[in-house]
Amino acid sequence: MTHEDFIVKTLGRTNIKSPLLQTVRNYTPLFKFLEEDERILYDVSLSNFKRCLEKGENPLSFEKAGPRENIFFEPAKTKVAIVTCGGLCPGLNNVIRSLVHELYYRYGVTRILGIKYGYEGLVAKYNHPVVELTPELVSNIHLSGGSFLGSSRGHQDPAQMVDTLEILNVNILFCIGGDGTLRGAHAIHEEITKRNLKIAVAGIPKTIDNDISFIEKSFGFETAFSIANDIIRNAHNEASGAYNGIALIKLMGRDSGFIAAHAALSIQEVNFVLIPEVPFDLYGPRGFLKILRKRLEEKHHAVIVVAEGAGQDLFEKTEEIKDASGNIKHRDIGVYLKEKITEEFTDKGFPFSLRYIDPSYIIRSAPAIPNDSKFCNLLAQNAVHAAMAGRTDFVVGYWNDMFTLIPIPLATSQRKKIDVNGELWWHVLEATGQPSTMKNP
Repeated sequence: MTHEDFIVKTLGRTNIKSPLLQTVRNYTPLFKFLEEDERILYDVSLSNFKRCLEKGENPLSFEKAGPRENIFFEPAKTKVAIVTCGGLCPGLNNVIRSLVHELYYRYGVTRILGIKYGYEGLVAKYNHPVVELTPELVSNIHLSGGSFLGSSRGHQDPAQMVDTLEILNVNILFCIGGDGTLRGAHAIHEEITKRNLKIAVAGIPKTIDNDISFIEKSFGFETAFSIANDIIRNAHNEASGAYNGIALIKLMGRDSGFIAAHAALSIQEVNFVLIPEVPFDLYGPRGFLKILRKRLEEKHHAVIVVAEGAGQDLFEKTEEIKDASGNIKHRDIGVYLKEKITEEFTDKGFPFSLRYIDPSYIIRSAPAIPNDSKFCNLLAQNAVHAAMAGRTDFVVGYWNDMFTLIPIPLATSQRKKIDVNGELWWHVLEATGQPSTMKNP
């Protein structure tokens, strides 16, 4: 990575005084506006500081998010569009509502469009309606889960989407979504650049798996593992209420096991956490089934949490199938484990009682918990500040407890995964008591 990778693009000079300079009451203090050179360190370790000092170079850093005294867009002439893409996630409606409120009440932008059903809504052939968003219309949407605007998956032609933005006279497009959505936003930005248009593209990170790089957490993640906490608690009651009872819970986590890990740490009743980052064997002296049986023989119950992307190497190799977003469709590890546990213990005459739980879609559709709701609001506010100041092709991030701006290509350059040699996974191993490896020599 280089310093250039961390530089957010701008549309041009900011010559317009921010309306945030004006307060409703004369005695209300103004929040400090950001200076253009304010940045947040990427690596805050002392060793990195010493290394940069010795080499005489500046450390890598993110642009700090926040309001600017001068902005690029004139609010009275600005038209904004908001789109939500990909799978559902707690907090989508909170972000939509906060964007509308910040634009309308703080910046005086009154022309705000809601694009229905994801990027499909920007393609004419689908003929999806456009919604005029007002504070009154969105006043209560945060009380419900799902997306007020609807969503969709799949690649759409950037040229056709930019055609629609031009027809609608949109100046700023807010794209709320995960890795695929952000790649689509970058493609839209490139088409805008090709046409030499002054349209800002702003990303707000939505991934329930918390797997976007250079962002400590994304909205919806905290709600997801909090709801999973309740499910695991009840599953533990079910397992411990039967002789050799087993509760097997499958949680989200296509390529990263953050939800499974944090849910397990939040309740401390889980005995096995299986994640995509840590391969395991089913059979053999160190295999999962052997260790599970040992656990049952000693404690007579077990709680297993498995991320949806775990154990994919256990399946027979077949041709890869991808979903509409371009992600590889994983085989169902939850059902597979249920079948293999049943087969193994039944064949060997070992008594057991197995309950399988897959709450994924219930969790995805839930409304955000209070702390997540607060986080959604702050992400939206900082996205508006940056876009009104002419930043483009960026996503709002969160790093070292501060909000940042990240170029979309950097955020999508790699998938964030659990470091199996790091502190988080070590804590999981301590909480569960499971072996550090379930692979045979």
